[in-house]
Amino acid sequence: MNRPREYGTDEERRAYINSHMSQLHPVMKKLRELMETHPRGFLISSPNTAMILSNVLQLAGVKKCIEVGVFTGYSSLAWALSIPEDGKVVACDISTEFTDIGKPFWKEAGVDHKIDLRIAPAVDTLQSLIDAGESGTFDFIYVDGDKLNADVIYELSLKLLRTNGIIAFDNSFMHGYLLKPEEEDERQDVPVIRKLNVKIQQDPRVTAVMLDVGDGVYMCRKN
Repeated sequence: MNRPREYGTDEERRAYINSHMSQLHPVMKKLRELMETHPRGFLISSPNTAMILSNVLQLAGVKKCIEVGVFTGYSSLAWALSIPEDGKVVACDISTEFTDIGKPFWKEAGVDHKIDLRIAPAVDTLQSLIDAGESGTFDFIYVDGDKLNADVIYELSLKLLRTNGIIAFDNSFMHGYLLKPEEEDERQDVPVIRKLNVKIQQDPRVTAVMLDVGDGVYMCRKN
């Protein structure tokens, strides 16, 4: 069978996709515009990643979330806007340097009461939630930081998630490094994510699909 002719480069397709996405929440848009001039603004999650996962949260009726790697709180804001008034986002980061930028936006959007910011290593925070008896009670976990501990975070997350809960790993392409031969790994965290991606694909505990959005999102449902 002859395939129809395809038009446009990958970059042109992504631009077309982004131009046909619904408008961001006004406060998310303000935070995003602020970060466009920030030296590390490139670290913020892509708008279509936030939109897709926000839709997933609302479709799945998510109430309890965890985020690993808050940065300026753009994603935390997206999740807090997507869950009920009595929902909770446990936001894990190791510094307030960037989270302090986002906190006024959480307040402006009226969702700051939903976000429980924990300043500590993510592994410690996740373990503390397990120790507090919260295993199997979380609906959604988003991992966008602490790449070197990604495997440990994955295992702890599976303990914290309920059956049919979702864990989403951002940067599953690692900016294209994972498309290169293994011997060309130039960053310490690349082989960690390379191994984790293989582990997830072979793990009978989850049903996983990698989304070609942003820098790649590996979305896993706990079986």
